[in-house]
Amino acid sequence: MTVRIADALAHARAQGLARLDAQLLLSRRLQQSRAWLLAHDDDVMPAQEWAAFESDVTRRAAGEPLAYIVGQREFHGLTLRVTPAVLVPRPETELLVEWGLEHLVARRASSRPLTAIDLGTGSGAIALAIKHSHPAVRMMAVDRSQDALQVARANAGALGLEVEFALSDWWVAAAGRTFDLALANPPYIDADDGHLQQLSHEPADALTPGRDGMSAIREVIQGAPMHLNAGAVLLVEHGYDQAPAVRDLLGRNGFFDIETRNDLAGIPRCTGAHRG
Repeated sequence: MTVRIADALAHARAQGLARLDAQLLLSRRLQQSRAWLLAHDDDVMPAQEWAAFESDVTRRAAGEPLAYIVGQREFHGLTLRVTPAVLVPRPETELLVEWGLEHLVARRASSRPLTAIDLGTGSGAIALAIKHSHPAVRMMAVDRSQDALQVARANAGALGLEVEFALSDWWVAAAGRTFDLALANPPYIDADDGHLQQLSHEPADALTPGRDGMSAIREVIQGAPMHLNAGAVLLVEHGYDQAPAVRDLLGRNGFFDIETRNDLAGIPRCTGAHRG
């Protein structure tokens, strides 16, 4: 069977793929740029690459995230390896990183090295982005999934970034330690939320803590005061309708200067506060 590049892209579009997704998948298989594809749309594809591309298209049409198929994702200027063991890093989570960096820069004159912790690190996206942009920070990252930590460690090694990783359920591995910055993107979707069906290819325990979507956030906030230095900041990503509950939790646990920030879509996405 003779298949031209134009035919392959048309096939992907017919299966419901967005044009960009189709081009990215084909670029990966042929090891060529998207511009090259457009300039060579009459070229015939090798049979092996066509079969592999057809398989990729089937996976994407079934809803599998593009990042899992290509094996990587860009986040805050870094190329990260991703697998089904971790959530695909989202652009909105970069808000958490930028906010954390603001705090570190503001405290740059500190007489001691600043410390930070990423709770529920997954692919390591948040911790590695912080460490890359602020190399002086002593960064720790924890996750309860050994498989996720394997991905995060591989990303740190590939990027040449020094981060301390630990297998831990939230604050457990940080016993006796304190930090100047804590960031968390915990699971926050209720188990009965219909949106989970659209995310079925990603690890469920990284998306939902169970019936009560606030339970993981509650653990993070309630455990934070004993692990934060004076003037430290806790930043938490949350669901679109959870900001009032998160602010209330922070206030009841002694935090002050409580603030919520919206993502680029105008959705309340992250809430942070200073340790009281």
